[in-house]
Amino acid sequence: MQSFDLDKTDILKIKQALEGSDENLLILLEEYHASEIAILFESISLEDQKTIIHLLPAELASEIISEMSHEAHPEELLIEIDSEKRQDIIEELDYDDATDIISQMGVEDQHEILSEMDKEHAVNIRNLMTYPEDTAGGLMNTQVIKVNAEMSKKQAIDEIILQSEEIEEFYTIYVVAADDVLQGIVSLKDIIKAKANAKVADLVNADFVYVRVDVDQEEVADLISQYNLTSIPVVDINMRLLGRVTFDDVIDVMQEENTEDMLKISGVSEDEELSGNWIEAVKSRLPWLILNLGTAFLASSVIRYFEPTVTRIVVLAGYMTIIAGMGGNAATQALAVTVRRITLSDLSDQQAYRTVIKELTVGFINGAVNGLIVFLFAFFYDDSPMLGLVIFMAMTGNLVIAGITGAGIPLILKRVGIDPAIASSIIITTFTDVFGFLLLLGLASKLLL
Repeated sequence: MQSFDLDKTDILKIKQALEGSDENLLILLEEYHASEIAILFESISLEDQKTIIHLLPAELASEIISEMSHEAHPEELLIEIDSEKRQDIIEELDYDDATDIISQMGVEDQHEILSEMDKEHAVNIRNLMTYPEDTAGGLMNTQVIKVNAEMSKKQAIDEIILQSEEIEEFYTIYVVAADDVLQGIVSLKDIIKAKANAKVADLVNADFVYVRVDVDQEEVADLISQYNLTSIPVVDINMRLLGRVTFDDVIDVMQEENTEDMLKISGVSEDEELSGNWIEAVKSRLPWLILNLGTAFLASSVIRYFEPTVTRIVVLAGYMTIIAGMGGNAATQALAVTVRRITLSDLSDQQAYRTVIKELTVGFINGAVNGLIVFLFAFFYDDSPMLGLVIFMAMTGNLVIAGITGAGIPLILKRVGIDPAIASSIIITTFTDVFGFLLLLGLASKLLL
């Protein structure tokens, strides 16, 4: 099947097919991948979603529901489907996907759905729901291929064939001892190539990467990325194998974390859904804007203090916005780079020091270059070399401050246990506004009056 992006024409075509016969709708849907239909579900009604899901086989329907974004609320769709179809779909879902969706439901709906399920499936999902969703336990799938270290080659192959009937895809075979204590990993290739009398214990690779069940999801993502793994085993404190986290789950985590950091830097709460209504948006953003208003009053107080200077040199009012704006932009650049570095890895004291020095240097050079441009403008347009010198010094100084605060503030917040993406943008904007005005108006008061 050819893969392509779902555009407005495709959406319109499917919406028109929904008004026709089920047969024609099914024929049309065969042209699309499950992920494309999941995107379509974001723009059609719940009733139309139900119509499509009921028409499709449970295997494909489960793929679509697992591909739906959290903001499309797959749990609401699952609740609305009749119980028999719903049970078939849930049994086709991986345990981790089913857990993610069911955990978003109300307690009564969770109880109803779990009570309809096969006992083994329900127990596995209930166990997974006990782990925080942002940990390895919350991400893992308990379906794994595991063999005992004492098995022969033939016994291992027979066990792999038996277990693989319940698992759609597997990348690694885990070797366990008594009580599922993880001993290492082994590849299917090594088992097949081994001599007939070989034991799994002779083939096991004991040098492997694993995570504890309570490890944060970002650390899981970092490890899978660092070691180029397709999956990583999850164990408890006694090294008992509990499950695995696969690379496709990590891709979702990285997207979520990047979106979360971007929203935080912009002063938007992570609780605000991108597809949410205006009420949710106001509730999410208004507190940050009020806080920002308070810091704006602080910057305004600096201007009020130097009001006699501004009154006598009116042209400074035009340059104030340039100094503050350039400082804010430079600080945001330094902030974005530093938060990204913190996200990728914890910085040592030496690395943190070098990061601040780097941004200070960048700020000085950028400030001097931009200050020189504004100096030339003031020199020729305003016919005032001294005004140009004041602006040059203020621009250079404020971009140095922008570099230091843009890199230093998130590092300090990280050290004291505060998420560096949450409050950094408001703090650095205050610094660049206040010090930008102080430098420009203070220097002007001393050198131009």
